[in-house]
Amino acid sequence: MDASARLLVEAIHASPTQAVLYLSGGASQALGWLLSVPGASNTLLEAVVPYSRMSMIQLLNKLPAQFSSRQTAEDMALLAYNRALKLSQPGFPVLGVGFTGSIASTRPKVGDHRFHVSTRTSDRLWTTSVTLSKGLRSREQEDRVSSQFLLNAIAYACKIPATYTSELSDSEVPEEIEHQFDEDQQLLQLINGQICFKIYPFASDMSPAERKIILSGSFNPLHEGHLKLLEVASDILGGGCPCFELSVVNADKPPLTVSQIKERVSQFEGVGKILILSNQPYFYKKAELFPGSAFVIGIDTAVRLINPKYYNGDYGNMLEVLSACKTTGCVFLVGGRSVDGDFKVLDDYEIPEELRDMFIPIPAIKFRMDISSTQIRESKGLS
Repeated sequence: MDASARLLVEAIHASPTQAVLYLSGGASQALGWLLSVPGASNTLLEAVVPYSRMSMIQLLNKLPAQFSSRQTAEDMALLAYNRALKLSQPGFPVLGVGFTGSIASTRPKVGDHRFHVSTRTSDRLWTTSVTLSKGLRSREQEDRVSSQFLLNAIAYACKIPATYTSELSDSEVPEEIEHQFDEDQQLLQLINGQICFKIYPFASDMSPAERKIILSGSFNPLHEGHLKLLEVASDILGGGCPCFELSVVNADKPPLTVSQIKERVSQFEGVGKILILSNQPYFYKKAELFPGSAFVIGIDTAVRLINPKYYNGDYGNMLEVLSACKTTGCVFLVGGRSVDGDFKVLDDYEIPEELRDMFIPIPAIKFRMDISSTQIRESKGLS
């Protein structure tokens, strides 16, 4: 690695962007450069090399029309972006990178020597394709050229102005395509399942803790009880990153509209709290999305979670589903609520022994607020 490449890698590591890389068929030197410079853990969350045909099929969960193509690179970048969302700390910009190439090999290739690079961030998809001059370079040289190009692409996605001078010839002109996504488009992508979640880091003091403390709800509207409950839960756990989570997809209702989502999001900006938008209405799916998290719930939700009625009447299925949540390292902090006029807490209900250590009570002395979003809507004559 020469001095200019090292300087660019240092600048990448100094940026707040956290990335996942999926690389196949080239640019291997770029990965080595990124890892060899101190600070790689600031940038690199994961790097995967799906090199064999079957490895790529399993990564994409489909047979691509072409293994080395613009579309395949974009598919890889989107998968890497979603993976980066799951691995990153809330509030950090994330990047998904896809690279696929068909460069010089031990045997002459019938087709072109080419590579495709795609980067995906929250608001941008950038893809470029390069056809190399056949016979001009060795395999190692083509890998170096593609590595230089990939490094520049990562720097551009990290909003770093410096570029590493490429060794492409004048006839090797990159074909670039860029798509920008506004907030409405990002929300539609979330509703449609293209992205797994979207974070609004409204908090002024972002916690560096990896474990999330999540209070899920519809927040229609957000009220003081929500804020106090999450605060108390965070104090009980003694550490973690407190977040609110809103699923834009409902279990038994149509998805929220973009305008409805934006209206609810605005509430959290006003109070300076982290909000995660997801498309998973069920807690067992939330546990897969946010492994190791502590979910803050009311006793009414806890009772539904352990009720076989919601598992097709199958007690064994209920145990299996919640045990799977347990293996992800998730727990539930349970606050008391008024149920049919009586204030109920966790101790008022029988929790299956296999699941008992998953449920942590929030003492009534620390939190009791007899208020709900439904009551607030009804008092204002809203549905």
